Amino acid sequence: MGVVLVTGGSGFVASHVILKLLSDGHEVRTTVRSGSRERLVREMLRNGGQEPDDQLRFFEADLTRDEGWATAVADCDYVLHVASPFPSGVPKDENELIVPARDGTLRVLRAARDAGVRRVVMTSSFAAVGYGRQHRAGAYTEEDWTEPDAPNPPYIKSKAIAERTAWDFMDREGGALELSVINPVGIFGPALGRDYSSSIALIKAMLDGAMPGLPDVYFGVVDVRDVADLHLRAMTHPQAAGQRFIGVAGPSLALADVADILRARLGPAASRVPTRKLPSWKVRLLAPFSKQARATVPNLGKQRQSSNAKARQMLGWSPRSSEEAILASARSLIDLQEASK
Repeated sequence: MGVVLVTGGSGFVASHVILKLLSDGHEVRTTVRSGSRERLVREMLRNGGQEPDDQLRFFEADLTRDEGWATAVADCDYVLHVASPFPSGVPKDENELIVPARDGTLRVLRAARDAGVRRVVMTSSFAAVGYGRQHRAGAYTEEDWTEPDAPNPPYIKSKAIAERTAWDFMDREGGALELSVINPVGIFGPALGRDYSSSIALIKAMLDGAMPGLPDVYFGVVDVRDVADLHLRAMTHPQAAGQRFIGVAGPSLALADVADILRARLGPAASRVPTRKLPSWKVRLLAPFSKQARATVPNLGKQRQSSNAKARQMLGWSPRSSEEAILASARSLIDLQEASK
């Protein structure tokens, strides 16, 4: 078993990656922006069924600063670069997201190269694959790219730029270091604490009755546990070096499909899930007055399908169904709410 550094250990994906590494017997390190977050990470891991003790070590390092990275990666075999800034809203200046995502990626890659790390697995996003200037009718694959200068929201731009930067670094100065990249779609699955993905926040809004209706939007689904598994497969498989892998469970779902799944399987717990579909003209009408509506408008009616064939065939990856991922999200939110009473 190798020594593995996971960046951003308090994040939703990173916590599940750590759980998978620990269960597989690896010695794990993780970075946190502040040592005070160690308690939060350990609590999330306990909720996931692990009490790692000395099998897990914490290091303070921030994507916006050089300090701490050389120490964190020293003597590591692998680095799973999961940490990335994610906005609570749309920033006024897109560079608030782009700069730390790009420069943080370079900090991690340089530190890993200089420490003699074998391979870095970087968590990118389908945002770096399927949001180019032309919308495709067929399924997107790993050969597709979002152009960094395409007219997209800051988060999508930041993911496209950060991943391009990573591959450019490898071409110019990567040395013996290897890189693999994971490009997941909307990440669902069990929340281990209050720090979870925006996809799960969407489920929470539906369960709480905070969503007035269902706009005509579609998205891919993948379970966070399968994203973690995909990271570990890309970390050790010889053929994964120099490759990117889309993480998606199956065909994209409409938001209305997600609502139907929740109501059909959760009974009274889904009593506040909306049933009414919002006409696209109404969403456009609301856009000047609502940030959420404004962010939704570019995606109305667009079905972005993507293929997991490469991950299945090359790495033997077999993800859970979209329905299982969505229900795991909802049930974990219900459990967290009950535990807080």
